[in-house]
Amino acid sequence: MSILSLRGIAKSFAGNAILKGVSFEAEEGEFVALVGPSGCGKSTLLRIVAGLDHADRGEIVIGGREVSPVAAADRNVAMVFQSYALYPHLTAGQNIAVPLAMRRLSAAERFPFVGNLLPGQRRIRADIQRQVREMASSLKIDHLLDRKPGQMSGGQRQRVALARAMVRRPSVFLMDEPLSNLDANLRVHARSEIVELHRRAGVPTLYVTHDQSEALSMADRVAVMIGGTLLQLASPREIYDDPAHVEVARFLGQPRINVVETRMDPSGIVRFGPLTLAGEKPASGEASVMLAVRPEFVRFSGNPDGILMARVERTEFLGSEVIVHARLGAIGETIVAKISPAEASSLTTGMPVSVEIEPDRAMLFAASGERLRAKTVAAAAALEKAHG
Repeated sequence: MSILSLRGIAKSFAGNAILKGVSFEAEEGEFVALVGPSGCGKSTLLRIVAGLDHADRGEIVIGGREVSPVAAADRNVAMVFQSYALYPHLTAGQNIAVPLAMRRLSAAERFPFVGNLLPGQRRIRADIQRQVREMASSLKIDHLLDRKPGQMSGGQRQRVALARAMVRRPSVFLMDEPLSNLDANLRVHARSEIVELHRRAGVPTLYVTHDQSEALSMADRVAVMIGGTLLQLASPREIYDDPAHVEVARFLGQPRINVVETRMDPSGIVRFGPLTLAGEKPASGEASVMLAVRPEFVRFSGNPDGILMARVERTEFLGSEVIVHARLGAIGETIVAKISPAEASSLTTGMPVSVEIEPDRAMLFAASGERLRAKTVAAAAALEKAHG
């Protein structure tokens, strides 16, 4: 069941369109990662869902209720900021208790001395403290409850911010690059913690990040935003293996996907070195197309008579794999391969190599960026014969 629904969200600042009609839904208990380059609108979208900014047009529906005109405090949405936004003068326990106090106590009741004199306040405050301790214990930060943010590490502050968001039991979690201030080792550990907390809470989570490895490893679905437009929303495997747009293919993957410009003949055939593909024709009718293949599906060999030749420019040793950059002699562009150290052991800088591409892994895109479905000529012929 859809818990969160965004319908045609648009936003402009000073005449510049930041969001251009973004629409998607998040199901109950689903983790959706919003990824894209800086300035693509992902953090703005998160702030609009939280009620901290307002859309120029579009609807936000949470739990079947349209909340676009509803104040942020009344949306039952919890947000974890990049800076964690903890109150520096409050202890960890007091920070975690803030949303509970705001919800259950009036302005007068929140004053320490006056509030304690009012009927029933001791019981409410005791219940708030119980919830704070339970949440802190679940995140293994109960020993930090008396410390202030300045006395904690980045990882500890992050857990306090997560506890403060979770303790109110919101309908939707929003996270705006919550791991960006942590060192590399701690980030990897924190990923699994956040995923586990999300599963425990069982509510939709929108997670903004520019780190593709976070998105692919944590999310149920990944939403790729480029220039204020949602280009694709799919599972991590689908969005990596089957990108709907060349910009999606370029953004996801390390190192970046190889993209070269080539041409399609009138019969729909594309030839590139040893590779021959039969592809659907672009809607525009243009003959110019883009052929793309990920580095892990490119191989170099010492065959001096290969159909497509290149010259090794440099290699990058990364332990379990080696990234090899080679310049294609035919068109002068660089092609990158990701291979094992054993495969790379025979390659030296300046060495001529034959380029081999796994044909079933090559993709075609129109000049405008849209995906063109393609098959190797042999596969296309076999399919045509089977349906003969």
